Amino acid sequence: MIPFLQLKPGEDAAAVREGIERVITRGWFILGPELEAFEREFAAVSKAAATIGVGTGTDALAIALRALGIGRGDEVITSPLSAAYSALAIMMTGARPVFADIDPERLTLDPQAAAAAITPRTAAILPVHIYGQPADMIAIAEIATRHNLAIVEDCCQAHLATCAGKPVGSFGAAAGYSFYPTKNLGALGDGGAITTNDQNLAARARRLRNGGQTDRYHHGEFGVNSRLDEMQAAILRARLPFLETWTSRRRKLATEYRERLARATSITVPPLLDDGHVYHLFPVRSVSRQDVQTTLRAAGVETLIHYPVPIPKQPALASEQPADCPVANRVCDEILSLPLYPSLQPDAIDMVARALAPR
Repeated sequence: MIPFLQLKPGEDAAAVREGIERVITRGWFILGPELEAFEREFAAVSKAAATIGVGTGTDALAIALRALGIGRGDEVITSPLSAAYSALAIMMTGARPVFADIDPERLTLDPQAAAAAITPRTAAILPVHIYGQPADMIAIAEIATRHNLAIVEDCCQAHLATCAGKPVGSFGAAAGYSFYPTKNLGALGDGGAITTNDQNLAARARRLRNGGQTDRYHHGEFGVNSRLDEMQAAILRARLPFLETWTSRRRKLATEYRERLARATSITVPPLLDDGHVYHLFPVRSVSRQDVQTTLRAAGVETLIHYPVPIPKQPALASEQPADCPVANRVCDEILSLPLYPSLQPDAIDMVARALAPR
């Protein structure tokens, strides 16, 4: 059986254990030197001026929006194709998520649909770099500038991705990252981070993640308790030096998939529109998805669906009166994710290809 994911430490295992032992020996577990070091190191690889470690990727997006002053009465335009947490982060601020449909090939927020969704209440755009595919940030940034809107990028699946050669996360005011264990850079638990080039925004985000404290036991504003702990920071520091190599492997495996599945008739592979794709996932589409999934299961290949329900159709969003997004609806009925992770062996891709595109 080819598993969909492999989460156990591998070539990074010794470094991970060393980081864990370092934290235990030091006896400092919250807001300590490991977090400070990771924030510097992640900012460097992300080409950002500052990183603020928080508890989850959801909190990263919500705190970034709050640090920009976005809240009740505001609207934030976002994608209907994502894990629901991107929209829930907007709701956590008191703002309303407004869904604009996706580009049918890129599968990210359609800039024209986003522009059409702008109202006098729109305060920001939150594009999602889904599956590691960068959204069309050139077009989105132009729209945001024209309408004086903030951009907060959802980079939770897009560590080291670029759009037109420029790092994702650098097109707007801030970006949110997730270090959930399945991510391209994953912790051994929950974790997230905000990146920004605005030092004032960074300072406010640091206060907000720590209960709004200006200094110990002095709370200047309403904040939350969302801090990347020392253990997860040490684990992420141990894994960060491997990220570039792991990303190269993901791209190589994706290239092999594209070559081997070119003749498959039961699926279509979304086109490569930007070399900055980092392949958090490798999705394909099929109008007979269940049959394809059954065929692959019989061949010993595990697959998953990301995502079976578009966010506007989630019951949790009903109170927001979400707009219908027909392209996202169709994609959610067809999408299927194939196994792709750095330790995946070439024979796994061969198994998929033999099942879907026999020679």
